[in-house]
Amino acid sequence: MLTRRQLIVSTGAMAATLAMPHVSRAAPIKMRLAHAANEIHPGHIAAVEFKKALEALVPGAIDITIFPNRQLGEDKQNLESAMAGTNELCGCSGVLFPLVTGRQALDAYQLPFLIKDYDHFAKIAMSDIGQKVLDDLAPAGLVGLQTTDIGQRHFLSATKVVKSVPDFAGLKTRILPVPLHKAIWEGVGVSPVGMPYGEVYGALETKVIDAVEINVSSMLGENLWEVGKNFTLTGHYPWHNVIAMNKAVFDGLPEELQKAVREAGRTSVAPTLEYTKNQDLTGRDELKAKGVQIHNLENLAEMQAKVAPIVETWSAKDPLIAEFVTAARGMA
Repeated sequence: MLTRRQLIVSTGAMAATLAMPHVSRAAPIKMRLAHAANEIHPGHIAAVEFKKALEALVPGAIDITIFPNRQLGEDKQNLESAMAGTNELCGCSGVLFPLVTGRQALDAYQLPFLIKDYDHFAKIAMSDIGQKVLDDLAPAGLVGLQTTDIGQRHFLSATKVVKSVPDFAGLKTRILPVPLHKAIWEGVGVSPVGMPYGEVYGALETKVIDAVEINVSSMLGENLWEVGKNFTLTGHYPWHNVIAMNKAVFDGLPEELQKAVREAGRTSVAPTLEYTKNQDLTGRDELKAKGVQIHNLENLAEMQAKVAPIVETWSAKDPLIAEFVTAARGMA
């Protein structure tokens, strides 16, 4: 196992080598991009589109190997590996970045009911404030390259039909154990249960939990439709995904490759969002064909009112979040 000193030395050496102007581009620079999603999930498509865009911009210069399906770890492990330089790149749920890096701005994307739909998300992600939020990762040793939506979140119950806000009461619901999600779901009235993503299927099957807030892509990719048949459309927030590179590695790249890497991140947002949007809509028909009952929440405005104060609470935590909220409301 590498010691911290060895890791710093090896990462620095790699960065210095990449920066040498006389190094031939005949041999591509090899990089690893690890993420937790399977191959039909938009999180994987985001990685594929990024790699494709980079290859089009600088053919043969950088050879990215994508490791999907939790091959190198869950989201948190992949993010920590990118920060340490063990892997050069990661694709990770945006909500984990504040937890792991201490940089809170990325929470802004999941403030409840702030982002209306995929088109609204695209405007924000490609805007100045979207770039500022990515740039805020620099003090954590990361260069944010892409933010995209990998699926609007809804509500899947394995035990009862949820059609109105009172139906949420007391349901043992898996959440990602982060402060923002805890505040939102306590506000809705469920009993939040923090649990790794890979354990959700078994927990629903055995009724250790009653429900999970989830997107269509994850229901299909993880076969959650087998163990949960009651799906309620709420669209409470997007599930934002971020591709980030270790900053020491990025800084060691020649300027032309730095520009290409950044441009590939921006270029890959639109096709990823198009895939996500299409999978969300067509996937609902696929879920119905598999026996899933899909419902609209009858009093969505009541759910929105319960969690509305969280937007202002979180805006007070970071000036970038407050700026993001103002910008998002102006683009709606």
